[in-house]
Amino acid sequence: MQPSSNSPEFKIRPATVSDCSTILHFICLLAEYEKLAHEVVANEEKLAATLFGDQPGAEVIIAEYQGKPVGLALFFTNYSTFLAQPGIYLEDLLVETSMRGKGFGKALLTHLAKIAVSRRCGRLEWSVLDWNQPAIDFYQSLGALPLEGWTVNRLTGEALQSVAKQAN
Repeated sequence: MQPSSNSPEFKIRPATVSDCSTILHFICLLAEYEKLAHEVVANEEKLAATLFGDQPGAEVIIAEYQGKPVGLALFFTNYSTFLAQPGIYLEDLLVETSMRGKGFGKALLTHLAKIAVSRRCGRLEWSVLDWNQPAIDFYQSLGALPLEGWTVNRLTGEALQSVAKQAN
């Protein structure tokens, strides 16, 4: 089975607030896969507020096959100063375990690339764990290139609070 945008059995649609339980399911599935389930503090109420409230922090698209969610992509707008253009950062791309290898991940990623082009974005980017060889191989098969010489940095929790307190 290869998903097709022409197939009545397959569609990709924007998520709505009523999808928060589905979104949380995929977040938990991803956290389990990445061996980070202990870090998940998201819940449906928080997702509703931060994805569909007054100031949404991200957008979600959901892939459905035969009326059931099979995958999602969560993304947000970023900005390239060098290009002087917005971009899209893909935070999470996930397909149900039993549905992997059937083209749903590629369908989500190509749909997201189409969104980026329609919004005149200069790039679509994401991070991948260095041990996730199946994902790395998949992304490279699409022409994605790893950024050499870059290290992701993160402030969170107490470290974020401490740095924020240093502001005037």
